[in-house]
Amino acid sequence: MTSPRTLLASKSLHPKKQFGQNFLVDPSTAKMIVDRSKLSSEDIVLEIGSGLGALTLPAARQAKWVYAVEKDHQVVEVLQTELAANDIHNVTLINKDILTVDINEISAKENRKLIVLGNLPYNISSQILVALLNAKQSIDRASLMFQKEVARRLAAGPGSKDYGRLSVMLQYSADVKKLANVGAHLFLPKPKVASEVIEIRFKKKIEKPVADEVLLSAVVKAAFSTRRKTLKNALANIRIKIDAESIKKILAQAEIDPGRRAESLSVAEFVDLANAFLEFQG
Repeated sequence: MTSPRTLLASKSLHPKKQFGQNFLVDPSTAKMIVDRSKLSSEDIVLEIGSGLGALTLPAARQAKWVYAVEKDHQVVEVLQTELAANDIHNVTLINKDILTVDINEISAKENRKLIVLGNLPYNISSQILVALLNAKQSIDRASLMFQKEVARRLAAGPGSKDYGRLSVMLQYSADVKKLANVGAHLFLPKPKVASEVIEIRFKKKIEKPVADEVLLSAVVKAAFSTRRKTLKNALANIRIKIDAESIKKILAQAEIDPGRRAESLSVAEFVDLANAFLEFQG
């Protein structure tokens, strides 16, 4: 791996703030992340934000094929040269915003679920996570780098101040575990906070499935919309025409105390609540 500083200087380029670019500069850290992702020679990888190839090159050496998505066309040109210089030919570069990429289409083309890797742009990491949840049927697992505070929220459990909407929706669909810490000094430019790599492994079978995932998302969003309010008051924000008395009945049906707050509910209790809403609607 050629130094990112050298690669950028060769084209008179600089990291672009609008793209949330923080390039990983330590090859050993990049290899550690790929190694902990446990890629096999049959795996098809979707890389989000390939940048200058810190993860792309070691992933390509372990996987069957890598689809590397990068929005910055100037960086894509540099990475093309770097791949050729390293005699790597099993990478398809996609010069697009990841939020416009059809993940299901790539999975269908390869006839298998994808392994997702990425040092996510901090400014759109939550949006990317939502996109992955929407395409979870096409993804086996993901090893993703987030700002430490975001990673903490994704893995948080009930009762924690970090527990929120994304915690619930992610943990409903997947098992989450920490893979590694990555210090801020290992990036160019150096971000203000440290990063953390987490593994998201989508469940093959959800033990307690909800009847309507869209409704579950709406219930969770409403519940956390005003964290200080009790559930009976917070749920008034749900985008369904429903009165306060009906909300009390729904909470009773789900066997949830209306005086509780969203952060106290487990994922299973949110499933019960969403199912109760659906039954009430008839």
